[in-house]
Amino acid sequence: MALKEVLKQKIEEFRPHIQHLIKEHGKVVIDQVTIDQAIGGARDVHCLVTDISYLDPQEGIRFRGKTIPETFAALPKAPGSKYPTVESFWYFLLTGDVPTQAEVDEVLAEWKVRQYVPSYVWDVIRGMPRDSHPMAMLSVGLLAMQRDSKFAHYYSSGKFNKMTAWEYTYEDAFDIIARIPIIAAFIYNLKYRSDFQNRIGKLDMGANFAEMIGQCEEYKDVARMYFILHSDHESGNVSAHTTHLVNSALSDPYYAYSAGLNGLAGPLHGLANQEVLDWTIKFKQKYCGAAEPTKELVTMALWDTLKAGQVVPGYGHAVLRKTDPRYMSQREFCLATPGLKDDPLFKLVSMIFEVAPGVLKEHGKAKNPWPNVDAQSGVIQWYYGLREWDFYTVLFGVGRSLGCMANITWDRALGYALERPKSVTVSMLEKWGDEGGRPEIIAKAPTLTNV
Repeated sequence: MALKEVLKQKIEEFRPHIQHLIKEHGKVVIDQVTIDQAIGGARDVHCLVTDISYLDPQEGIRFRGKTIPETFAALPKAPGSKYPTVESFWYFLLTGDVPTQAEVDEVLAEWKVRQYVPSYVWDVIRGMPRDSHPMAMLSVGLLAMQRDSKFAHYYSSGKFNKMTAWEYTYEDAFDIIARIPIIAAFIYNLKYRSDFQNRIGKLDMGANFAEMIGQCEEYKDVARMYFILHSDHESGNVSAHTTHLVNSALSDPYYAYSAGLNGLAGPLHGLANQEVLDWTIKFKQKYCGAAEPTKELVTMALWDTLKAGQVVPGYGHAVLRKTDPRYMSQREFCLATPGLKDDPLFKLVSMIFEVAPGVLKEHGKAKNPWPNVDAQSGVIQWYYGLREWDFYTVLFGVGRSLGCMANITWDRALGYALERPKSVTVSMLEKWGDEGGRPEIIAKAPTLTNV
């Protein structure tokens, strides 16, 4: 299709940049690594490369150089909607170009061809205990399709060529993002609804997903917004990094994203949105009841929470040092939606947003007193009746597939290497700490003596 040809041209134009960087500037030092970074999860170590998105601590996420409002404004909209289709966003993530409506229509048509899920996947998921976590079902369902990986078949063909390997990654990636919402809807219907037959429609991905899980017309925009907002957050988060890491071993996209989903399922990553909602509901029950949440009441309640040694869930971020733009996008949706803006749970979340940053600043222990995406997202799902909150991370996983699949397509196109960091021992760190640094590094690069 035309998208693949556009992508091929861009890849061929971009490859010389990588070759030039390695050849001419490969030894240029771009960062310093401290002992606390080595022990503390490599925080702020600049050692990953992606052009799909960039997360600025003050500005927030940019997709292909565009902010969230700029992205929403630029992309073609779904019929009758203020929001772009996920298909237009997929084209944009892959190429960096804003597609025409004709190009979006071509992607949508291709998506429909690719969204067929083999029947054995349903058998595998049905064979799991019904009380299995939906993220386990999603990961297993995706992994079950690995037998059909075009990349794996190409690698085994004896004709493998690193310069063309991206084309087979692209094929798998396109198949995965077309199929994963179908699998997610099947899991939801199987676990939570009596009728679990998927009725796959002819609409765009967000609208189709809403219909498959029995949602209302309004929820179609929720799905479009949610999948786009959760698509990517540069490469360092657990799900994106895991996908990249596994794929760097030339494991195919099914292996890679199944692993990424397993990382996303963790409480410090994708599971956080359901934990925030659980905390918000309990907060309301304990402090507000049926009463309107006032600034005075919420301020007192937040101080009670902090003095008890607890945190305020949904506030703070590993990178951001301002309100998460993804939070603001969802907040704007709520404020523009009659009924939702008057929902008691949203009113409480809104009041916490007004009060919490000031309280956290005064408390003094939070590096970032501003809300992240999880502070808002669960409340929207709850309002629309999707109250099985252990499914929320599955929604996240559907959206995150877009960024992860775009990233590994470009990883293979540019021939990025097997990721293999070097480890050190604690005794080595203790020695270098006492000596003020690693001796050979100090000798070679005096500017790094204070690392």
